[in-house]
Amino acid sequence: MKILVLNVDRDDDFGRKAKVQSPIVGLKDNIDAANRLGQVDPEDSDLNAIFSAISTFNTLKSENKEVEIATICGNIKVGLKSDEILSNQLEEVIEKTGAESVILITDGAEDEYILPIIQSRIKVTSINRVSVKQSKELEDTYYRILKLLDDEKVQKQFLLPIALVLIVWALFVLLDMASSGFGAILLTLGAYLLIRVFRWERNIASMWEEIKSGFLTGKLAIWTYIIAIIILIAFLLFSYYNTDFDIGVELIPILQFLTYMVWGITIAGLIAIFGRAADIYVKDKKVPVSYYAVPFSLIAFGFISYAAFGAFYNALKNWPDQFNIGPFQEIDFIFYCITGGLILILGAIIHHFVRDSRQAEEDLEVEKQKKSVVENN
Repeated sequence: MKILVLNVDRDDDFGRKAKVQSPIVGLKDNIDAANRLGQVDPEDSDLNAIFSAISTFNTLKSENKEVEIATICGNIKVGLKSDEILSNQLEEVIEKTGAESVILITDGAEDEYILPIIQSRIKVTSINRVSVKQSKELEDTYYRILKLLDDEKVQKQFLLPIALVLIVWALFVLLDMASSGFGAILLTLGAYLLIRVFRWERNIASMWEEIKSGFLTGKLAIWTYIIAIIILIAFLLFSYYNTDFDIGVELIPILQFLTYMVWGITIAGLIAIFGRAADIYVKDKKVPVSYYAVPFSLIAFGFISYAAFGAFYNALKNWPDQFNIGPFQEIDFIFYCITGGLILILGAIIHHFVRDSRQAEEDLEVEKQKKSVVENN
């Protein structure tokens, strides 16, 4: 039975460092590969593994056993791509040598991830793990930690929040606001978890790319977004400083705060949507149908929400002693609600009109194309 002494270099140190083509089959080629890697990086653990494989080969040869030696190499991107390369090289070596069993030589736990692939193709009679000047248990732990840290999911789920906590804490310490740092950390982690739960990562990444593109290409939307954010911040501050938080029931100050904020949200939304629509028009020479309804919806939201929040605030001002129904009967409340409703209806009519007009244009264009095809035939 022919035995194959197989050395595995999963991250392709021989190829990357020593420029050796793999698979490396035969004693002479393996000694040459070891010498070349030793000259480039004498501290590489793969050097110990290949010399161990050569030693094992010589021992078996001296016992008059039929034996062959080979080294297979993967890829620096350890994982699917590396294991696929190793699998193909293993099949090539087995076919070339005619081996029936394998003695596996590795430089630690990292290369033994390939063991199931080897066992699925040939019988493994022995495994020799080469560890030089270090504990095997420590090496196993080291490689497993490295593998975990290299996993993109682990990086996003564990390393990213840790990095955010450290950055936020450092910023508040530098600003001499360490006492507020804990609250900022909780806020940061809460926002991170919210983004993870609702899977907003792609949306945020897309938004960031759009912002960068906007600065580089001079898109109007990026500037209208900035103006919208400034308006929102200004209204937030205005609403905060004009809200009476001394009222006993917590809901009442919130209603007063929202009453002040409504028009800020409306104005910011209108400015942002205008910039976005302008950029789309410049690019495509037409604006999507949905954009015709959005401004009307925002204005209707402003009128109706302002009336509703204001009426509830005035009705609950003396709560729990009294609930006043009067604000809902005032002419201002009725006027704002009716105006908002009419604007909403107008937006729906315009939206449907534009959509039907676009559809009619598309149908007409299709008919023209059909007619042109018939005439050409």
